[in-house]
Amino acid sequence: MCVETLYKTYQPLLFSLAYRMLGSVMDSEDIVQEAFIAFNQLPNRETIENKRAYLCKIVTNRCLDLIRSSAKKREVYVGPWLPEPLLEKENSTNDPSQALLQQESISTAYLLLLQQLNANERAVFLLREVFHYSYDEIAEILDKSSANCRQIFHRIKKSMDFSPEQQPSVSIMESKIKEFVQSFINGDITQILELVSEDIAMYADGGGKVPTARVPIFGAARVIQLLKKLLKKYEGKLTFSFASINGIPGLILATDDDLKYVYSFAFNRDRIQNIYIVGNPDKLRHLP
Repeated sequence: MCVETLYKTYQPLLFSLAYRMLGSVMDSEDIVQEAFIAFNQLPNRETIENKRAYLCKIVTNRCLDLIRSSAKKREVYVGPWLPEPLLEKENSTNDPSQALLQQESISTAYLLLLQQLNANERAVFLLREVFHYSYDEIAEILDKSSANCRQIFHRIKKSMDFSPEQQPSVSIMESKIKEFVQSFINGDITQILELVSEDIAMYADGGGKVPTARVPIFGAARVIQLLKKLLKKYEGKLTFSFASINGIPGLILATDDDLKYVYSFAFNRDRIQNIYIVGNPDKLRHLP
C-alpha cells in the first residue's frame, strides 16, 4: 500500500486520536502530517505488517512529547483553557471516514475530562475506550506491559464522570440553543431561566488576548448578566450562525465577517448545563 493510499485510509483515524489527546486542531494536523513523513522515510516500511498500529504509535508518541514539552505553557495560561473548536465539515454525515469525529467523545465536555488525565493515562484510555485496541496492542504502542495498561484503564474508567445517556438528541439540543439565543435577543429572562440549569457554569477562553472572564462563572443569574453585557457591547454589530461544534450544535458570533467567539454547550437532560466560549484568536485561526 502506497503512502498516499495509507494517508487517505488512516488520516481521519489519526487526526481524531491526536485531537482528543491535544485539544488542538492545528497541532493535530501537523503531527499527522509529520507521522506520514516519518513513516515514508522508513527503509523497512513495506515489511511492517500492521501499518495502522505503527502509525498510531508514531502519532501517540509525538502527542505525548508535545504534551510534556508544553506543560509549563499550560500552567501559565491566562484564564480557563478550552480545546480549539472543531467544526463539522459540510456533508460529513455522508462520509464514513468522519464517523469518529461525530461521537460523544469529541464534545468539549468530554475533551475537558480527558485533559484532567496525565498524558499516558489519556493515551491508554483513548486507545481502549474510543479506538478499541486490545491491551496487548496498547502495550506495544506505549512500551508498557499489557497488565499495566489494563490497570490504568480500569482505574480511569471508574473515575470518569461522563453520562451520555443524560444528553438529549441533537435535534433537541439544536432547538434549545436556538430558543436560548432568541430569548436573549428578545430580552426574555423568564424563558432563558427555563432553558438553563440553575447551577449553569460558563467557561471563557480568551487566552489573555481578548476580554473574557478569567475565572469560570457559576449560577444562572451571573451567567445571564455577563452574556447580556456582551450583547450590549456589540449591539447591532453581531451576527449569529449555528454550526456543529465538536459534534454538538453550537454557535458562532461574528462582526463584519470577523469571527469573534465560538460557543459550545453541554446539557443535563433537556437544560443547558455548561457554556464554553472560545475567543482566543490563536484558537480560531483554523476556522473559515
